[in-house]
Amino acid sequence: MKDTFKHQGLRQQLVNILKAKGITDINVLNAIGKIPRHLFMDSGFLDHAYQDKAFPIAADQTISQPYTVAFQSELLQVKKGDKILEIGTGSGYQTAVLCELGAKVFSIERQQELFKKTSKFLPKLGYRAKKLIFGDGYKGLVGEAPFDGVIVTAGAPFVPKPLLSQLKIGGRLVIPVGDDVQIMTMFIRKGQKEFEQEEFGEFRFVPLLEDKN
Repeated sequence: MKDTFKHQGLRQQLVNILKAKGITDINVLNAIGKIPRHLFMDSGFLDHAYQDKAFPIAADQTISQPYTVAFQSELLQVKKGDKILEIGTGSGYQTAVLCELGAKVFSIERQQELFKKTSKFLPKLGYRAKKLIFGDGYKGLVGEAPFDGVIVTAGAPFVPKPLLSQLKIGGRLVIPVGDDVQIMTMFIRKGQKEFEQEEFGEFRFVPLLEDKN
């Protein structure tokens, strides 16, 4: 679990790439600059850890491209102490970014292998989510709602209604919607039944898995 000066230098280069691609939120950039992304990946990919690319992790999933993580985090506009629901814990990299931003993170993962690995790994790095849950992200987390923000880190063929209903008034849902290619979509809850919707172009994600059991 080493984080060397070389890694720190590579991270700074990555931050510069993200700035050049239009990420402006200083807190998000600082989080990316601080989190040792190489530790979230298999050792074979260490040389690629600070490239702006997605890479395979366990259970046929990927660790998202840093630009995508930064872009979604920026859209969420996380404030310290915000309650954030993350759908798709995956490697835990996005979870760590949310923790670094000062959020109280509730995260759901439905791949048992990833869930076990990440729930052991994150605390070792000092990132403690409020709750890491093995379960179906489509249902959200009624018992902990409402949330200031919900972030979905896998492609959803449709927008799950429970996720919208679990937002606070003024809360944001950031979700990539679509089958092969996803459109990054943000919903802001304006009232009991009113939502403002905005789209932010195409992204590619692994699919959001619905619980078939």
